[in-house]
Amino acid sequence: MPELPEVETVREGLSKWVTGRRIGAVEVRHPRAIRRHLPGDAHFAAVLAGRTIAGVSRRGKYLWLPLDSGDAVIAHLGMSGQLLMQPAGAPDEKHLRVRFGFADSGPELRFVDQRTFGGLSVSEGGGELPAEIAHIARDPMDPLFDDEAFVAALRRKHTEIKRALLDQTLISGVGNIYADEALWRAELHGARATDALTAPAVRRLLAHVRDVLAEAIKAGGTSFDALYVNVNGESGYFDRALHAYGREGLPCDRCGTPLRREQFMNRSSFSCPRCQSRPRQPLR
Repeated sequence: MPELPEVETVREGLSKWVTGRRIGAVEVRHPRAIRRHLPGDAHFAAVLAGRTIAGVSRRGKYLWLPLDSGDAVIAHLGMSGQLLMQPAGAPDEKHLRVRFGFADSGPELRFVDQRTFGGLSVSEGGGELPAEIAHIARDPMDPLFDDEAFVAALRRKHTEIKRALLDQTLISGVGNIYADEALWRAELHGARATDALTAPAVRRLLAHVRDVLAEAIKAGGTSFDALYVNVNGESGYFDRALHAYGREGLPCDRCGTPLRREQFMNRSSFSCPRCQSRPRQPLR
């Protein structure tokens, strides 16, 4: 699933292409793509026609496009969603779900989603911050993210540190890939207990989270297959800089010990057995 760097890369690209443009016709080609918009596809298209897009914003892994009406279009990419800018009249993609035409007849915005886990919806009055995503915490790249509040909240929890990093009500935008990378840099095993970490240790981990995310954004995100691309259809290349994720059996870039893979919440975690020693006592 796309994480913060991938979604931020899409946000930056969209902002350049759609800000200030007036929506013309909207075509919903698959109802599942707007399943969270309960009034249905006809209402979705009608409420957007003629509206001007004021910008593109992000909260964690969600995007929203504020409109001149005060409403907003919310977008979540799910596992395979893509927001692509294409010339009007270009051949349709096989998994095209929603098409936005614009009054200026310039490039159109297309929502393409092979697995249909992502989706779009309209948030009434959600231009500033849609109520549907207001419960999601700020992400560490947000200028208003409160470092000390995060440190205190994390240390109050009795859970594993990797689970805390994936808790979108505590810190948003961090997924499996970047959690593993930040933990490798901090030399912490993901099973370490949050309430056993010192405040300086949490601050150091947060700094590594920010560094990883910033570097990944600069690289356009991480692409392991053709499903994640930016608005121009281009893949990110941060996978070339990964130190932990997906590197089972390869030597640790710090100490040379072969990296290990462990099961974690129906996913996989990657770490160094020497640099990131597993806690002796499991969390209870």
